[in-house]
Amino acid sequence: MMEKVRWGIIGCGNVTEVKSGPGFQKAEGSELVAVMRRNGALAADYAARHGVAKWYDDADKLIADPEVDAVYVATPPSSHMEYALKCAAAGKPVYVEKPMARNAAECEEMERVCREAGVPLFVAYYRRGLDYFKKIKELLDGGAIGEARFVSMKQYQPARVAEGEALPWRLDAAEAGGGLFVDLASHTLDVMDYLLGPVRDAKGGASNQAGLYEVEDIVTGSFEFESGVRGVGVWCFSAYKHVDENEIVGDKGRIEFSTFGNEVITLETAEGVEEFRMEKPLHIQQNLIQLIVDELRGGPPSPSTGESGIRTNRVMDALLLDYYRTT
Repeated sequence: MMEKVRWGIIGCGNVTEVKSGPGFQKAEGSELVAVMRRNGALAADYAARHGVAKWYDDADKLIADPEVDAVYVATPPSSHMEYALKCAAAGKPVYVEKPMARNAAECEEMERVCREAGVPLFVAYYRRGLDYFKKIKELLDGGAIGEARFVSMKQYQPARVAEGEALPWRLDAAEAGGGLFVDLASHTLDVMDYLLGPVRDAKGGASNQAGLYEVEDIVTGSFEFESGVRGVGVWCFSAYKHVDENEIVGDKGRIEFSTFGNEVITLETAEGVEEFRMEKPLHIQQNLIQLIVDELRGGPPSPSTGESGIRTNRVMDALLLDYYRTT
């Protein structure tokens, strides 16, 4: 058990500027003591701007630093397994960005090695720590819509790149494990795992309709949860506008909410319609970081673990299997 968890960050890029980095400094019993980026000048700049004592341009040196108790890996998924295994070898808890890795096989290796080393492994599915999703779970568990019957997930948006433009790493399967589906739908699928339990079976398919890049730009799927709840989903990244809608329907009502808006929850029953409004925290990962720190200091288990992270990758693998088997 740790009195204070001293964190190091590998990959102090954009996601760490507001979403996560300050959360390690502001969480109770937590401190950010070191950061690493391959470009030493950028690492030094980050450290200076965020009041971090140490910076590195070598991940191995950060992991080996005796003043670093735990490591947050905020790199693209292609290096999550590499760094997680190095943290396990060093006996240090590791918190990796989402998705947990490029595929379920890498996730399973990460979980196995960390478990055998006795090292806790966490995944940055931070919505499990937000009051917005806790409220939805409270409504479901309290029977607000009776017994859940089915769920629908719908997300679409305009293409992010034009023909001929340089592609970001999120559209490079070697780096990300797939396209924007892997980056964005992983959040929704993890939320459903949190709200409804594990998926028992997933089927679907993917294709590239716009031809702007090689990875998939549309994915559809059908799901059966272990609880018997059924689900369908569609994710399209070359549509005419942004849509982010999730619906859980039961035998006594329905709940509608978004994955990324996180502002309004709509509950509809025979008694009428009720809305719940919540603000997103400035440092959106801070709530989950606090739960992880609490566990490392002897508190209850964090809700986002390597085991739960594996389940989301397994579902995505099932939906993408035929696309990457034939491309």
